[in-house]
Amino acid sequence: MAHFKVENLSISFGGLKAVNNVSFEAEGNVIFSIIGPNGSGKTTIFNMISGIYKPDNGKILLDDESLLGYSPDKIARKGVARTFQNIELFTNATVMDNLMLGRHIHMKTGIWTGAALWGRRARSAREEIKNREIVEEIIDFLDLQSARDQFVANLPYGKRKLVELGRALALEPKILLLDEPSAGMNTEEKEDLNIWIKDIKEEYKITILLIEHDMNMIMGISDRIFAMNQGEKIAEGSAAEVQRHPEVIKAYLGEEERCLK
Repeated sequence: MAHFKVENLSISFGGLKAVNNVSFEAEGNVIFSIIGPNGSGKTTIFNMISGIYKPDNGKILLDDESLLGYSPDKIARKGVARTFQNIELFTNATVMDNLMLGRHIHMKTGIWTGAALWGRRARSAREEIKNREIVEEIIDFLDLQSARDQFVANLPYGKRKLVELGRALALEPKILLLDEPSAGMNTEEKEDLNIWIKDIKEEYKITILLIEHDMNMIMGISDRIFAMNQGEKIAEGSAAEVQRHPEVIKAYLGEEERCLK
């Protein structure tokens, strides 16, 4: 199981300290949630982990190997997959094609040449079959069978979010970064998502780093919670510990505190 660690991570934009000396670690198949008000630095941390931003200081380690200095694509190859607040899918491609795209780091042949592979070497054909089998398993896991051949553009928002989650799973990651996965979902979709995230943890044995504003969801599924404000850590612990922490209540939960007791 993966061991993920961030040490003394810092980054500034235009003289403003967006993340200041942040450290945490997550080991094994756990759900590690990062909470904080808008602008507290949560997504900035994800951007540094996934290689979009280069930190000014600090370390990012996956199984004791540094991820610093690598491109986002190479970090994905190291075992880090991510979903985004704003869905990043090919809307004019089918669900199957989008999930197959998630297999790109495991492919030695072209992504879009499936039909031609049958006339090529047996090795290429076997690779295609294996990748499609993995994608079909993800489609079954996320109950996307009815949507598998539909264009993403024709799917409702909640289904698109599941497709993006499926594409991340197709990378076979060690670490899965979920950035506001329930945003835009209705109550029923959120309840289903809670179950899927728990199942991903158990079935895929993946370490999940979660950013989410739905506090009921956070308190219900997190093994550990890391709370931030203004780019700095203010608390870390179990859901029960964090929701009672005075700095968390002051900085983030506010009037919501009574809903979480």
